[in-house]
Order: sequence, then C-alpha cells, then structure tokens
Amino acid sequence: MTRFAFTVEYDGRPFMGWQRQAHGASVQQTVEDAIHQVTGERVAVHAAGRTDAGVHGLGMRAHADVEKPIAPFRLMEALNAVMRPAPVAILDCVEVPGDWHARFSCIGRSYVYRIANRRAPLTFEEGLVWRVIQPLDAQAMHAAAQVLVGRHDFTTFRSAHCQSDSPVKTLDRLDVERDGDRIAIYAAARSFLHHQVRSMVGCLAMVGMGRWSADDLRAALEARDRAALGLNAPPDGLYFVRAAYAGAETATRT
Repeated sequence: MTRFAFTVEYDGRPFMGWQRQAHGASVQQTVEDAIHQVTGERVAVHAAGRTDAGVHGLGMRAHADVEKPIAPFRLMEALNAVMRPAPVAILDCVEVPGDWHARFSCIGRSYVYRIANRRAPLTFEEGLVWRVIQPLDAQAMHAAAQVLVGRHDFTTFRSAHCQSDSPVKTLDRLDVERDGDRIAIYAAARSFLHHQVRSMVGCLAMVGMGRWSADDLRAALEARDRAALGLNAPPDGLYFVRAAYAGAETATRT
C-alpha cells in the first residue's frame, strides 16, 4: 500500500464542491472515479479543505492509498488522461509516509478572492471572478481588513451550517491589492470556518463602496452574530491557493 499526495487544480463551476455529494458532481468523486479507472481500486481521497460549490482550486492538497504498484509520475499522467474533459488536473503526485494526512497534517491554508471592479459584463471570466460595478476603494478595504487579523471569535462570518467545534480562529493575513480594475484579497490561516472568507470579502466590499467603515466592520466582528453580517460574497472569485505542511519537501510541495 502506497500513500500518494496530489496537488489538484480545478475549475469549481461544474461541481457541487470538493466533497462527494449525492445530488451532483464533485471534485472528490471525479478524482476517486479516475483512480478506480486506473487501478481498479475504490479508494477515498482526503483533501486539505472542502471548498463549496463554485469555488476553485489552484493547489488543493489531497492524498489516497493505492495498492497497485505504480510510479507517481505514471499515476499522475494516467489520472489526468482519464479525467478529461472534466476541468480537474493533477499538478503534482508524490509518495508520502503512511502517517501523512492531507487534512490533519496541514498547518496552514491560503485563499485568494478575485474581484473585477468594472461596469462592463464579463466575457471570458464569468464564474471565475466577482464583478462589482460600484467603484471600490481598495486602500480603505485593506486598512479595514486589518481589524480582522489575529485571534477572534468569527461567529458573524460563520455559516449557519459550519461544523467547526469553535468559532475562534487566528487569521494570519488579510491583504487587499489592486491592479487596474482587478482587486485581489489574500487570506491565510491555519484553518477557516465555513463561508468565513466569502463573508469577510463581502463586508470588505461594503467598506470599498463607502457603505461601511472600519468601525462598522469591527462592530460586526464584536457582535458575534451572523445577523450582523453585511454581505456574503458569491463563490465565483474564491480560490484555494495552497496548503502548508511541516516536514519533508515531498509532503509540502505545491
């Protein structure tokens, strides 16, 4: 039995999310079915995170245990061949120790949220960015974002369906950067609550529009009440960027 770690890239638009669902296609099912087709084995693929419907992955880390003797490169090539035309690709495949776990060994996760701040409709990027037609003040958004950095009770920014044991999380980074009509919001933490990034982005957009101030954002955080949330951003612009791990390079490369 060999444990393989994968780095997975995917376009989330056709999927109900990462996790296997009874009512629609998922990224997990796509990879598991491909492994079955290549090896004849039914295996579970475990990931560093569980992205929602419509959320994308640039470097999702995952692992699976395979009995069939096969080289990592050959397995990666075979999986990519059989998954076509689904918008899922294995970017990297390596052997890892049997006690390495994509989720439980992960010590950090990072996301980027992409906004197209323009009035013109999207042509090539429908479903890949959030189009906001009102002018956004990215500097005000970045300044307000620092209110959320650190260890807080993020109940206000937590979905009612969140299964985390505690709403308390430590946000290591929340930066807002503009390049022309594009705004990117970078978030990093050991772990996130369900909808936390999208909820933070939605409220930062309200700051950018001038509808909220940094003090309003702080008040929403301190309310610890989902009803205090200003706006939950759509999944379109959200990308899982990277999962971080301690130890050997073979278990950390993305």
